[in-house]
Amino acid sequence: MNAPIDFYFDFASPYAYFASTRIDALAARHGRTVRWHPVLLAVFFKVTGGRPGPTVPLLGPYMVHDMARTARLHGIPFRMPELPPQLLLAAPRAMLWLRREHGEPMAVAFARRCLAAHHSEAIDIGKEEAVLRIGAEVGADPDALVQGMHGEAIKEALKGECDAALAKGVFGVPFVLADGEPFWGFDRFDQLEGWLRASRTAA
Repeated sequence: MNAPIDFYFDFASPYAYFASTRIDALAARHGRTVRWHPVLLAVFFKVTGGRPGPTVPLLGPYMVHDMARTARLHGIPFRMPELPPQLLLAAPRAMLWLRREHGEPMAVAFARRCLAAHHSEAIDIGKEEAVLRIGAEVGADPDALVQGMHGEAIKEALKGECDAALAKGVFGVPFVLADGEPFWGFDRFDQLEGWLRASRTAA
């Protein structure tokens, strides 16, 4: 089995949501698995000087148009969140707790469900009750989840994910590292697939 690929995403990013619907199947076609890493764009922006695209003059309206077009072209259910860009903390912390306590499959199932809820069902996962409800849907005990996600160890784990990503050169989302090769953006998935195909052939 080839080395896993690393997938970095922020729950607030529509493009990361689009990527989340494709990344596992893409990897599996080339004998790879995926390690999902929740990160915070707000932390990256402190390093890069960036800010949320939809808040940038001229770029913002284009991105809104492009998100709808991208979803339509790929057949991905999408409804632009009506709220302004948010710092979503509950979902990534909950995911990390689920990974620690219940393993990767439940954590990834939770992440997928949160992303779809926020970006296609107008469910505000900035609200803790929505995150707990989704946690229950994937099999977690809400009381244990709410206690765990507020623990200092989990807060530090999320900080650690962000710091580790920055140390590897990750500066945006969605971002994939395959054998150390960086790919930024859902629109780089064709290049990612080509890289994985070539790597498999070379092996």
